[in-house]
Amino acid sequence: GFDFSGFQGGQGFEGVDLNDIFGDFFGGGGRGRGAQVRRGRDISIDLELSFHDAVFGVERKVRLTKTAKCETCNGTGAKEGTKMKTCTECKGEGRIQEAVRSFLGTFMQERECSACSGVGKIPEDKCTTCKGHGVARKDEGLTLRVPAGIQHGETLRMTGAGEAVQNGTTGDLYARIHVTAHKVFKREGHNLTMNLNVKLSDALLGAEYPVQTLDGEIKVKIPKGVSSGELLRIRDKGVPLDNTGKRRGDLIIKLDIKTPTKLSRKAEKLIEELREEGI
Repeated sequence: GFDFSGFQGGQGFEGVDLNDIFGDFFGGGGRGRGAQVRRGRDISIDLELSFHDAVFGVERKVRLTKTAKCETCNGTGAKEGTKMKTCTECKGEGRIQEAVRSFLGTFMQERECSACSGVGKIPEDKCTTCKGHGVARKDEGLTLRVPAGIQHGETLRMTGAGEAVQNGTTGDLYARIHVTAHKVFKREGHNLTMNLNVKLSDALLGAEYPVQTLDGEIKVKIPKGVSSGELLRIRDKGVPLDNTGKRRGDLIIKLDIKTPTKLSRKAEKLIEELREEGI
């Protein structure tokens, strides 16, 4: 009830609204502020995905035990057929003012009425399922739509899928994504990378190798005379750039030319002949 406006502009308080500061400190809420909307708690879960599902997207079903709106009374807290009456604690205001003593004097603090949870009305007979709270614990199944191209460590938000609270808004569900590493592919942005072992003779003469991609097996042509570490780019075999899947990154293949450690006598003779030719 105390107005700090007389101190405005004083030394050390210029540009500061003391009504707001002390209003927040003592629970008054400050001038011109409405009652704060109640909000249910957020829920956080961990969701593990395969490398393939993270690249192409997937729908995953999860089951949660959480506080949700009571289905029996539809969140009113009243028994079916029961009328609502004005709360006697707050006289239908939904909030109660209390005097709080402090070193600056006595202040009026406003809080939510605990009897009616800020509604201002209470049922004549309470719902037998939720005991008049309007919310109850329940098991609920949800479907999470994971977009294509999601990365390890990202978080999905599902608005309104958190816990409910009487006379307020429902919280949100947050799913932390954990992507299992792939034994062949690594991800670099929207591109996929992999290593391909190539025989020395195929590197010299050229060849065609089968390569397993996320879309299935393809044939990759190894050009003549390639060197170890060279890269081959296969278009549109990477991560989708959007949810349509029509535009994708590339598959980048790093060639690893294997030098034999043991040679037969015939192979040694042939290589000797190559050395004599300056190869």
